[in-house]
Amino acid sequence: MKLGIVGLPNVGKSTLFNAITKAGAEAANYPFCTIEPNVGVVTVPDERIRVLTELNKSRKTIYTTIEFCDIAGLVKGASQGEGLGNKFLGHIREVAAIVHVVRCFENDNIVHVSGQIDPLSDIETINTELILSDMEVLERRIAKTAKGARNDKALAAELAMLKKVNEFLGTGKSARAMELDEEEAAFVETLGLLSYKPIIYVANVSEDDAADEAGNPYVQKVREFAASEGAEAICCCAELEQEISELEDDEKAMFLEEMGIEESGLDKLIKASYRLLDLISFLTTGEDETRAWTIKVGTKAPQAAGKIHTDFEKGFIRAETINYDVLMAECDGSMVKAKEKGLLRSEGKEYVVKDGDIITFLFNV
Repeated sequence: MKLGIVGLPNVGKSTLFNAITKAGAEAANYPFCTIEPNVGVVTVPDERIRVLTELNKSRKTIYTTIEFCDIAGLVKGASQGEGLGNKFLGHIREVAAIVHVVRCFENDNIVHVSGQIDPLSDIETINTELILSDMEVLERRIAKTAKGARNDKALAAELAMLKKVNEFLGTGKSARAMELDEEEAAFVETLGLLSYKPIIYVANVSEDDAADEAGNPYVQKVREFAASEGAEAICCCAELEQEISELEDDEKAMFLEEMGIEESGLDKLIKASYRLLDLISFLTTGEDETRAWTIKVGTKAPQAAGKIHTDFEKGFIRAETINYDVLMAECDGSMVKAKEKGLLRSEGKEYVVKDGDIITFLFNV
């Protein structure tokens, strides 16, 4: 799964990307510094993996990962090709979700593309370009569908839904803000609309506001707007996060404590991205390795087994499992105690895997 980092030029996208991936994407004080998207893979923080590795003295530790794509700064008129807009919109089309970075800091040395700091205006500029691009797609689809809708009830219903979405976009609101029933949502999902992609808003603040976002009125505006779309907003200082990313883990923990920051902005972003994509992790552990495996919410045991190897899914017999929280709270992390207490469960093909399940799969070769 890939998330695209978007925003106006000079809001901190590439700085944030550098911090996420330590990839050294070019970050400069002029628009269109980033044209081709940089792509980086980042580890999803998971304390459970570290603990299980220590308990089982595992020789290997493998965390799950998530992929970020640094997409160049969009500008007003992108949907009409301004500022290489069509190319940038195409890059957004290729990602599963959007991380929208919004500038919430004052700095006279860093130019703002519109000349002033106004987070809601910045959000509107980006969202408008996505909406206009979507309306263009819908209008072509409506024209095509209308030709056969007169004599086909299914096409007539589809046409009505297409017009409903298009009219909603015409109000200036993103498709993700629509209230849809399950059937309508499933249909809109098939349209591939940019403004329907799941989104996280990142309020990029100064170092002074990193530990006390409540005093930054820009951040509150971003949070309120995100809530209106049913989206999540997080606060971080991209510049500070880039500095932190260069530190070792123990130094990082000390630095955050000194700054009065409970959790780094990057850790919050990565975890929020994982949730946004409806992803969870199940765990496997032993002397050879402790590992997190990524699956979608609602995945059943045989399909989870298939993430490890297709033979595991084909020959699935059952899954022996206990959730990490239960193992730690009631068994002091000991699988032996879990068996003695009868807490190690045997689950069949219909079992829906939960986040943090520690699983051993039994299968026929």
